[in-house]
Amino acid sequence: MDPPVYDTLILSDLHLGSEMSRARDATRVLKENRFQRLILLGDIFADLNFRRLTKEHWKLLGYIRKLSNPKRNVEVVWVEGNHDHGLADVMSHLVGVRVYREYAWEYAGLRHVAIHGHQFDCLLANNLRLNYVVTLLYLQLQKLDGKGQPLARLIDRLNTRWLRLSAKVAAGALFYARLRKVDRIFCGHTHVALHEERDGIHYYNSGGWVDSAPAYITIDQNGVEIHEYRDEAGEGQSLDSSAGDFAYDSEELSPQL
Repeated sequence: MDPPVYDTLILSDLHLGSEMSRARDATRVLKENRFQRLILLGDIFADLNFRRLTKEHWKLLGYIRKLSNPKRNVEVVWVEGNHDHGLADVMSHLVGVRVYREYAWEYAGLRHVAIHGHQFDCLLANNLRLNYVVTLLYLQLQKLDGKGQPLARLIDRLNTRWLRLSAKVAAGALFYARLRKVDRIFCGHTHVALHEERDGIHYYNSGGWVDSAPAYITIDQNGVEIHEYRDEAGEGQSLDSSAGDFAYDSEELSPQL
C-alpha cells in the first residue's frame, strides 16, 4: 500500500556538521514519505563551518536539492534558525531553496505559521555572540565525548530542562500566534517534540535530530501529527508508515560546492 500524501512535512534541528546529527535517518524519512511541501524549520546546520559535514550530511543536502527540482512538484521551504543565521544566500545556491525568517500559509481553511522559535528564547535572541561561543564549545565537547555522545546528549537534555526552553518557547509562540491571528504555529529550537493548545490556538514543536528520539510533523486533512522516528535493531521506522527498502541515490552534492 502506498503511503499517504501529506500536504506538509516538517523537520527541524538536524544540526548538520555535528557529531550527533542523525542525517541518514532524516534522509530515510524524506524518502519514505510523500508530501507536497517540505519545511526545514531551522538549525539545519550546527554552524557555518562546512568542513564538518560528513558524507551522510552531504547526501541529505543532495536529496533536498532533488526535491526542490520543479519537476518533483514539491515546495521546499527553509526557515532560518539561530544556527543558520547568515546562510540565506548560500542555501539558495547550494540546495536551490528560498530561506525565510518565518513562513505562513493556509491549508484546510486554517492559517499556519512556521518560525524556528529562538525568537522566543530571550537569552539567545538578544545575544548572537553568546550563541556562537556556546555552539563552538558544544561542538568541541562532541569531539571529546565517547561513543554515542552520552555526555553531549545529557547536556542537551539538561539545558532544555534547566532553561525551561520548552515552556518559554511554547508561551512565546502562542502569544505570537494570537497577535498574528493564526490557528497553528510550528517551532523547533528546543529539541523536544510537543503539542499545546490554548484558546483554540495550537502550538507544535517538531523536536530535533540529535537525540535518541528524533521526530517530525505531518499535516493533512486528518490534522497535525507528531511522529517519533524509531530505530530498533539497526532499522529506522516511522510511526505513520511501514519501513520499506532504503537505498541512497547515487547523485549527491559535492563537498566542493
